[in-house]
Amino acid sequence: MKKNKGKGKAQASIRNIVETPWLQFPGHFGGALSKPLVRPETAGSKLVDYRISTYQPMAYVEVHKHKVQEQIYHVLEGEGAMVIEGETRIVRKHDVVFIPPGLSHSIINNGISDLTFIVVTTPVEDK
Repeated sequence: MKKNKGKGKAQASIRNIVETPWLQFPGHFGGALSKPLVRPETAGSKLVDYRISTYQPMAYVEVHKHKVQEQIYHVLEGEGAMVIEGETRIVRKHDVVFIPPGLSHSIINNGISDLTFIVVTTPVEDK
């Protein structure tokens, strides 16, 4: 098995999380950082966007919605607030959130330590 160099062609790959830099994507604020681990440009995936995110206290993503994309958030550490369609729920370690297309949502770290979670989005593009 070859190590994928992120050239856009799908193939099996193994990479360590430290090989991917932290990025702050548009619409993310206050230290809302993500590592895009599996995406078309990193692994050649066609259907999946898989990220690990760490939000510092007070960091957040603005309220938004997706036309066709589904998302899963899996909280690994910390706690924060997940807002879905204007309803706020506290999320913490081991919570798994599913968001179907068309629902407005946001996640905010209103805790006292970093909030770390996995985000899986499919399909990759929100056509």
